[in-house]
Formats: sequence, structure tokens, C-alpha cells
Amino acid sequence: MIRVLIVDDDPLVRSALSLMLGGQSDIEVVGDAADGEAGLALVAELEPDVVLMDIRMPVMDGLEATRVLHQRPAPPSVVVLTTFDADDHVLRAVAAGADGFLLKDTAPSDIVSAIRTVAAGDAMLSPSATRSLVSRLRSSTSSERTTAAAERLTVLTERELEVAVCVGRGLSNSEIASELYLSVPTVKSHVSRLLTKLGSTNRVQVAMVVHDAGLV
Repeated sequence: MIRVLIVDDDPLVRSALSLMLGGQSDIEVVGDAADGEAGLALVAELEPDVVLMDIRMPVMDGLEATRVLHQRPAPPSVVVLTTFDADDHVLRAVAAGADGFLLKDTAPSDIVSAIRTVAAGDAMLSPSATRSLVSRLRSSTSSERTTAAAERLTVLTERELEVAVCVGRGLSNSEIASELYLSVPTVKSHVSRLLTKLGSTNRVQVAMVVHDAGLV
């Protein structure tokens, strides 16, 4: 079972998400909170696998809560849900450590799919969020940024770099395994080392480095 915590200041949204996810045989909603601070307390208490996190909330917003959460050991995956499809929100969510970014009007089946995807260790961005992220990266990449990103990648082995490029292309672990003729557990091990060596908290941040270096 994938244990999910919902953090949103709108009680109707919390109820709708709980009702929708409650019909899934492999997902269990273990709790909900109305702000980031309360959400952090429930994460410590309930130990969910995935947190659905709103951005705009009182007391502590979702971006700050995500940032604090990813400073803890073994944090859950975080999927940021928002009504705002803006470049700065995507970038700030990624920087905070979010593993996914979806609009609240995303189809229920896609939200369920996103939860399963991040629970499996992959990243999930809505198509519009992905376009925003790539567009921002392309427009802001300078020669200094490209050089800095390339230097960061020098710590990787040849195989790790191949995996990093696949991550940058948005491939899942199973797709990387198929393309590089590796087992899925081996790919997961490589991704884990990538995160450590690059000082990244999730796959999207690895993808940003690869994009900055001009490898995809």
C-alpha cells in the first residue's frame, strides 16, 4: 500500500482527493492537514510514502514545508498540487525538493498515476510544468552555468553519466533499465549515487544539471 498524506487549506479539496484516492486498491490516505506546519507534524507521526502538498497555505506554505521536509532523513516523496501554472512555481518547487508538480485540474487518473510514479522513485511533472521548466532552463542557460554544470558532472562514472542523461530525458527507472540493458535495482542504485554525488534531492534536480550542461 502507498500511504498518502494530503496537505491543503481547502477542506473541499482535501475531501475530494480523499474520496478519489480511497477507491484505489493500492493507495491509503492516512491523514490530512490544513497547512504546512501541521503537515510536517503529521509526516513525523504517520510516516506517509507520498505527500500531496498545496503551495498557497496559511501558517507555512507548501514550498517551505517541502524544503523543511527534505532536510529530514528519509523524507517522503512530495507531489505539489497548485492552481497556478507558472514558471517560478515550478522552479521553486523543484528547488525545494518536490518530486512532482501537478495542476489541481489534472485528471484524477493522472493524479493517481503521479502518486504511483513518485512512490516508485521516479519524478512526475505535468506536461505544462515540464514545458515551463525546460523553457526557463533554455532561456537562462549561460556559458558560465553550462560550464558549472559540466564540472559538477565530472564526479560521475561513465555509467552514472549515461543514467544521468536518461534521467534528463525524463525516462523512468524501467525505461532506463531497458535502454541501458540494466536491471531496475541496478538503475535505482545508480540514481541514488547520482543524487548523492550531485547534491540533489530528487531526479528533477539531476535533470536540470544535465540540461544546463547541454547533454539533452
